[in-house]
Amino acid sequence: MWPFNKTERLTDTGMFSGFTDWHSHILPGVDDGIQTMDDSLSVLERYEQLGVKKVWLTPHVMEDYPNTPASLTERFKELKEAYNGRIDLHLASENMLDSLFEERLEKNEFQTIGDDGIHLLVETSYMNPPYAMEEMIEKAQGKGYSLILAHPERYRYMDENSYIKWKERGLLFQANFLSLVGGYGEAARKKCEWLLHEGLIDLLGSDLHRLNFFNHYADCRPKKGAKNLLNVAQNPIIK
Repeated sequence: MWPFNKTERLTDTGMFSGFTDWHSHILPGVDDGIQTMDDSLSVLERYEQLGVKKVWLTPHVMEDYPNTPASLTERFKELKEAYNGRIDLHLASENMLDSLFEERLEKNEFQTIGDDGIHLLVETSYMNPPYAMEEMIEKAQGKGYSLILAHPERYRYMDENSYIKWKERGLLFQANFLSLVGGYGEAARKKCEWLLHEGLIDLLGSDLHRLNFFNHYADCRPKKGAKNLLNVAQNPIIK
């Protein structure tokens, strides 16, 4: 049963009070997300109004955006110096499973997510799995990393059996809560509902890329969803 009434907005549900956003593109000017420091500060101001407690900044690391830990850390330092608010900011990255990932894996050159230093947020193409996906994941796990698959509901090549297989192989799943209000289409919404209903989602994130995110999605009224949403939002599997 959906825990919200039919007229309630996501911003009215209380899920953002004390919320940790595990996936965002707020670090300015480093990928296809927020581009200016002023817009980053505006996003964080709105987050404060919603009651968000902690935000993980997870810029893309991929062949198209070959960000390095050093360059991202420097930009993160600039944001921290400019931001005087209450939200606890942390830096990680969203790593595409591509040839650059394999290069970085050889050097252990990653910015991990979570306090224990072993989790990697990873993604793939939405349309097709990457070449040697299983081998890359097994190699990363063999080096002691725990992988978190970003927005699994958005991968068109995955079905229910795929999700179960990867969970059995130790992957954690991070869903975008916008999927539940149709932010990525009907197919992603239905997959997200199913994943939550089956208890397969471990973390929630915004995947915020634009300042107008709030105008278009954060005030939308959710469609039918799953009762585990608030529990996942309030009790993430990692810290």
